[in-house]
Amino acid sequence: MSQMAQASILLVEDDRKLAAILSEYLSGQGFHVSCVEDGAEAPEKILSLMPELVLLDLMLPNLDGLSICRQVRSQYPGKILMLTANDDDMDQVAALELGVDDYVCKPLQPRVLLARIRMLLRRPSAKVVGAPSNSTQESYATTVSPSQTEPEKERRFDGLELHLPLQRCQLNGQTIELTPGEFELLWILSSKPDEVFSREALTLAVRGIEYDGLDRTVDNRVASLRKKLAAGQSDAAGITTVRGKGYLFVSDQW
Repeated sequence: MSQMAQASILLVEDDRKLAAILSEYLSGQGFHVSCVEDGAEAPEKILSLMPELVLLDLMLPNLDGLSICRQVRSQYPGKILMLTANDDDMDQVAALELGVDDYVCKPLQPRVLLARIRMLLRRPSAKVVGAPSNSTQESYATTVSPSQTEPEKERRFDGLELHLPLQRCQLNGQTIELTPGEFELLWILSSKPDEVFSREALTLAVRGIEYDGLDRTVDNRVASLRKKLAAGQSDAAGITTVRGKGYLFVSDQW
């Protein structure tokens, strides 16, 4: 049995029927699954078990998924995959800002959920977050940036400094707190300054799946990045939207 198949998962879900179905399915795939249904109990459970991955429902009794993530993220280094029945972009942006690694909308398709879980567990640790997973390495290298196969650790663009091993982002001497997903996207965009990255290429790079025309993960992460990098302003000139094509990292706007 592979190391991934032995990974531990904590399922935080108040729908007992759904929790039972998911628990049985994921256990059948070789994962060690624990469950908790009360949001108020989840933070302590996450920090005591320290599972490799948390499946976290957004809407929970007593304490919602965003509040749980806010409480544990600074102490919990594992992956968080949020389950949501809400298609509201604001909730998704908030989740990404709080450190959620990915999200899946309900109703859930078990095989799709399994693929997302495996993708997250294949993702490198924070020290090598800019590198692709084994399953997407070839596509990542050809569609995103050949330079990512080189041992590049630092980049500087005027006032912007990026340090890959520490996942540190500094702008004009000020440290900008980014989630792993936000830093990963910024590192990818900055790998080819002044060149447009399509949503297709970025979605494949950050999620390991083909862009279906509806997925808003990349757009939401860009919005979150802009907000943080612009320090509350309405836009960040360093990351530009190219209508109908994608996003561009502007090298001389930092």
